[in-house]
Parts: sequence; C-alpha cells; structure tokens
Amino acid sequence: MSMTTTKRTAVVIGHGMVGHRFVEALRTRDAAGHWRVVIFGEETDPAYDRVGLSGYIGAWDREALALPGSRYPDDGAVDLRVGEHVTGIDRKRRVVTTDAGTEVAYDCVILATGSRAFVPPVPGFDTAGCHVYRTLDDLDAIRADADRALAGNQATKPVGIVVGGGLLGLEAANALRLMGLAPHVVEVNPRLMPQQVDTGGGEHLARMIGNLGITISLSSGVSGIERAADGLTVTLADGTAVDAALLVFAAGVRPRDELAREAGLDIAERGGVLTDSTCTTSDPDIYAVGEVAAIEGRCYGLVAPGYATAEVVADQLLGGSASFPGADMSTKLKLLGVDVASFGDALSTTPGALDVVVSDPIGGVYSKLVLSDDATTLLGGVLVGDASSYGLLRPLVGSTLPGDPVSLISPAGESPALGVAALGDDAQICSCNDVSKGTLCAAIADGACDVAALKSCTGAGTSCGSCIPLLSQILAESGVEQSTELCEHFTLSRAELFETVRASDLRTFSGIVERFGTGTGCDICKPTIASILASLGSGHILDGEQAALQDSNDRFLANIQRNGTYSVVPRVPGGDITPEHLILIGEIARDFGLYTKITGGQRIDMFGATVDQLPLIWRRLVDGGMESGHAYGKSLRTVKSCVGSDWCRYGQQDSVRMAIDLELRYRGLRSPHKIKMGVSGCARECAEARGKDVGVIATEKGWNLYVAGNGGMTPKHAQLLAGDLDDATLIAYIDRFLMYYIRTAERLQRTAPWLEELDGGLDRLKAVVIDDVLGLAADFEADMERHVADYQCEWKGVLDDPDKLSRFVSFVNAPGVPDPTVAFGESNGRKVPVLLGSPGMPAPALPTPALPTLALPTV
Repeated sequence: MSMTTTKRTAVVIGHGMVGHRFVEALRTRDAAGHWRVVIFGEETDPAYDRVGLSGYIGAWDREALALPGSRYPDDGAVDLRVGEHVTGIDRKRRVVTTDAGTEVAYDCVILATGSRAFVPPVPGFDTAGCHVYRTLDDLDAIRADADRALAGNQATKPVGIVVGGGLLGLEAANALRLMGLAPHVVEVNPRLMPQQVDTGGGEHLARMIGNLGITISLSSGVSGIERAADGLTVTLADGTAVDAALLVFAAGVRPRDELAREAGLDIAERGGVLTDSTCTTSDPDIYAVGEVAAIEGRCYGLVAPGYATAEVVADQLLGGSASFPGADMSTKLKLLGVDVASFGDALSTTPGALDVVVSDPIGGVYSKLVLSDDATTLLGGVLVGDASSYGLLRPLVGSTLPGDPVSLISPAGESPALGVAALGDDAQICSCNDVSKGTLCAAIADGACDVAALKSCTGAGTSCGSCIPLLSQILAESGVEQSTELCEHFTLSRAELFETVRASDLRTFSGIVERFGTGTGCDICKPTIASILASLGSGHILDGEQAALQDSNDRFLANIQRNGTYSVVPRVPGGDITPEHLILIGEIARDFGLYTKITGGQRIDMFGATVDQLPLIWRRLVDGGMESGHAYGKSLRTVKSCVGSDWCRYGQQDSVRMAIDLELRYRGLRSPHKIKMGVSGCARECAEARGKDVGVIATEKGWNLYVAGNGGMTPKHAQLLAGDLDDATLIAYIDRFLMYYIRTAERLQRTAPWLEELDGGLDRLKAVVIDDVLGLAADFEADMERHVADYQCEWKGVLDDPDKLSRFVSFVNAPGVPDPTVAFGESNGRKVPVLLGSPGMPAPALPTPALPTLALPTV
C-alpha cells in the first residue's frame, strides 16, 4: 500500500485485546499522522482483559478489567464507537455499515472480530439457563442465574454444569465455584486440557481438581437438556441425569468470520479469514488480526500470536515489510489454584522424541521434558502442580540442555544449571510480546533499572505477567540493584512500611494507603498491612477494615482443609496438658464428629468443623479454660518441649516450665511468617530445638539460645546466638531477636532466609541483640511487654462480639443451616473427608448432633 501525505481512514471492526493492541501500535508509530482510526466495538465496554475474565467475579467491577488507554481520551485521531455492531462491508463502495445505520468510508479495514463460543448442537441447547463463557455480559447472566439458584435452594449447594474441560472450561468451572455453585465438568476427551497436557499430566490435573470438590466426567458429553422447575435436567452421554441450576458451554471457540464471508473474502478450510503472512486477506485493503485470522490457513487462539498480528498490520500500514513470525503456543496458568504449563512439543509429536518424567502423585507434581532422540536438545515439556521452572525452561526449547534433564525438573530443589545465565541473548523471555533476553539486556544497558522500566520500554511482562520473575533475575544478573518496593501500591519495603505505620497515628488500611500509597491495594499489601497492624497491637484482627484484609485462614481463625471444613487447634503451652483439657477436647471431637490428630508441635488438632460450628466449638473450649492456638496465623505456632528435669534422668533444666513461659509470653505475636520454638532439657535434643526459629537447649549453667532455624521445603539448622544464659537474659535476647525480625523482615520471609540476607549475618545479629549497637534493645523489650500486656484470645474476641459472630454461617441467607456438601468416609480406620466427585460418594446426609446452643445474630 503506497504512502501519501493525505490522512487516510483505517476502520477497525472489533475492540478486544488485539484490536486495541493494533490501535496502540499504529498510533505510537504514526508520528507523521498519516492515519485516522475508527473503531467499532460490539460490546458496550471498551477493550478489557479477557484473559483475566475470572477476575471480574466477586468485585463485579468492569473498569478494573479495562485495558490501559482503551478509551483514547486525548487522541483526536481515534474515533471509538462502542455498542455499535458492523453489519456489512461494501468492498466496491469501500464503506462499512453498522446496525445504527451509520456508513463510514475506509481506506483499509482491520477485521478484529475474534471468536465466538462454540455451542454443540445438543437438544435443548437454547433452553433458558444455558450460557457461554466469553464476555462480561455472559458472566453477569451466569451470576443472575446462580444467585436465583442459591436464594431458592439454601439447604444444598446447586450444581453448575460446564461442558468442556479445556482452558476455558476449567476457568468457567472456577467462576461457578466462586459464585457458590458446585461445578461439574463434562469433557468429551479422556483427559482435561487435551490440547496442552499429556495423559500423565491430565491424570494429575484431574486428581488435584477433583480434590477441590469439583465433579469431573471424562470421555463423556451432554445428550440432552430440559427445563426443570428449579433449573435444568442435563442428560449425559451415558444416560445419567444431573439436576443443575445452570449450564455453561465452554467447549471451544469458532472464528467470527461471518462479515468476511458476506463480503466475499476467502475463508480457510476450517474457518477463519484466510490471510497471507502479512495478515492481508484476499482483498489487499482488508486485513485480519487475532483469532479471526487464518494465517496461511491456521487460526491461533492465544493472545501472544494475536498481538503479533496486530504489530504486523500496523507495520504494513506504515510502509513496512513485517510478516507473521510464527507462534509460540506455550501456556502457563493457574487453574482452580493448580499451576499448569506446557511449552514446545508438549505432546511429543516429534519423531524419535524421548520423554523424561518426574511424577509425584502424593505431592501433586507432574513434570515432563520432551527431548530429541539423542537426549541433548529440549523440544518441549509439561508441568502440573508446580510450574515455577516454566520461565527458564521455555526459552531453552530448541537449545542444548544445560544439565541433566531429571535434575532440571526434580522437586528436590532448583538445578544450579537452570538460571537466566544459561539463556542466550536470542532466548525469548516474554512470549506474549516476543521480547528476547538480548532486548532486555540492551534496555538495561540503556538505563532501564527496574522491572517497571523494562516493562515500559520493551513491553515484556505487560500481558499475562508470567515472565516478570525472569525480568528481576535478568536485572540481578546484569548487576542492577533490585527495588524493595512492597507492591505497585507502596514504594516502601515492608520494613520501611512497618516503621512508617508505627510512627504514624494511622491504624486503618484506607488511611495508610491514602497517606503513604496509591490505589486501592492488592493481595500483597492488604494482608501485609493487616499483619503490621496486628504486630503493633491494633485491636482484634477482625475489627473494622482489618477483617477484609485478612487471608482466608485468618478470616475464620481456623485452617481451611481440602473439603472446605476447618481444623481447630487449641493452645497447649509447651505440650503440657491437664486431664480435664484432654477430656474436654475428646468430648468436643466426639460431639461434633471431628477427626483428632496429635500435631508435630505437641498439640491436638480437630479436623472437620464447618464454619457455623466454629463458634460452638470455641465456646466450649473457652469456657473450659482453653484458648486459640493460632494455628491459622502468621504468628507463634508452638513451643515444643521434652519432659525436662522433672522426669528425665538426663535433664539439666526445667524445659517444660521454660516452654510454657515462652509460649504464654509470645502467643498471638503476629510476624512476617509463622514462628516455631523448641526447648530441650539437655544436649540430646528431644524437642528438636535446632530446627526451630527459636531453639533453647539446656546446659549445666543455663540455656543455649539458637535462632533462625526452619523446617519445610528448605530446612536450616538454627545458629548459636549466645550460650549459658540465665532465664532473664534468655527472654530478653528472644524479645530483641523477634522484634528485630518483625520490624525488618520482608513479607512471608521466615527467619532463616531473613538472617541469610541480613547484612553481616549472624555477627550483625549478635551486635544488635547482645551488644545493642542500634540502641534499640530497650525499645524492643518495651514493645514485647506491651504485646504481653495487651494479649487477648482471638476466639473469645469473636464470641464476645455479635458483629464478628455473624460471619460464621454456612449460608448467609439461612444461618444455622449446615453445608450438606460436607461428608466424610473412612480410610485405613481413619476418618477422612469425602469430596464432591469422588467415586462412590453417596448423597450428602449429615446427622445433626444435639449440641449446645450459641445464639447467632440474624444476617
């Protein structure tokens, strides 16, 4: 297309993610102002993040999903018309016509009409209550049906059928789950996500999603849909009839090529507007981009190739010679909380390909690498359950492996060979926007010194965001010091924010973010500030605004389990328990039908409580003299002890008494991460104190104090801070250590990595805690004394407050009605949860035990 000085008109039909990307690319590069753009968007909303559609659920805020700049408020060369549908393209007259009767003359047309949801021709598919999962309006319609079902059926959890077990189907299932329905996924293939994962990965994915209480029917389909009095009756391929509140078709998409067909453009054999590699259709003045474009006969359904087509057409209109570079169909997502990724030749279609598989069904991790026949070149892979290595493995596709393939995917730890240093400059770091490592390194050399700058100047990380961790690693490899900003809403680190809040008079999130941050907060800063406020003793964690900031466990002061029930753990200081308290726990477990287990921290955990039962259980525990064990919080969990000098012939000090004293002193102390302690009465170390954040071991002269030991994924032995301490000095040093950690650690940082990153390490810690080089020892101890004086049991705080009590109901519209989807079975003589979708699970029918009454306020 020749260039002229006269302004020409490009008509963009469709204002989705790719259409918006084209407009941005054209307007950014068209410095001479050769083009004006008219955009027609069929939806009433301008371009929004369709990839993040499920983020609309809960917030129901359309603006939150809007793509930046998608209204073009200050661009006079862009005419955006939303809610207007193009009905025809007159190629002879070179005009487009809309349903509003508007005609717009064009110099070129860009078809960005995307795809529509595929609805299989099932009898009854057009029945009321059947939906597709594609737009914000679709979600509003699904929500309306879900709300009606929930309001009319308070005793059971209504079922929502999802037809399709691919990416879109599992996203739809999660949407129904978030709306309060019980999802039932029906997939015609023998595994979930058949286009992305292999048989082994599909089995792991199905098992993990099934464990979340989602019913899955594989190698199945829907043969009929009929309207019922309270929803739908859906008949599966095997004749099974399922009563459902609604049904969502998410079985794939088809390109919206009807405008092109009517205009006489060439259509690909399997649908889509046929184009060459420059995205030009059979009419040289009409282009196709995104999912509607069948580039040399093939449609691409991911956002990355769609963006590539937008860039190609923008370049073509400005006289360039760009062509479609091909598509990376790699994907990385979190579906229903399960990490899933596939890249390269994930399904091993290359002749002679070799598979290296690490399968851990107990740990819920499946990893596969596909190698060339000589086992030297990486061709592709599948990751289910843990996709943390995706960002480094995907750019290695087509390259020689940097190490032993098993070690690259072994769960035992990250392979030393697997890092950004192993990637060449041509390695693609951001597949969505086709940004290589070399491009990023060049940007760093030109002054891009943080992730935000790299995103701005290269486009990397601005779409799905999965490559952002690699951007940080490349910056570090390049010697650039990394920002410690907490999140996009706060430029302060957690430690800086702690001191800022501590020095201010602000004790609400809204006040803190207004003065020291921006925006409305996120899943990073909200719980972080909630923890800071709790550490500063700012009232009960469910008071006022703080309730909305908490993570799920803190929100209900109990640990949520895999079947949606909760575990209750009363405090047993130092493992020391009276017969009366043992009897009380036993009676409660018996009356509520709970499973009991002695924990590794010498406490008794009671599993299987529903949310409405929690206050009833707490009341009996509190009345019996027990209190919250804070098993749910980022706080002190337990102080483990041996029997000490009272009973043990080797005991050198009274370890039980010391453990009780420590647990009662530090109970409820909120911190960046959980804290565990241990006290051993001699060097035989029966309490395993050196595996704890604070470990105390008796000597003939007193106590040795060890700090910063952690168990878990990366075990660390605690290090000796001081030896032969008397009781008072020991407690003073622990006070100082904990307060120093709470003030300076990053969010979710345990004591071991905190000490490793502390400038000066253990020597610096000794200088602060023992030598008081900061002059803060008295301040640390005073803060701890305030914590001890202000401590109150969080369970009792709920029981004494009707507003807080009102949260603890299974159904807000029917307080006191139990959740009938919770059921239990037996395995090897132990009580276990039975999940929805488990083979042979009977219809829920739970007896209601005769329990003490605790009045709950009407909601």
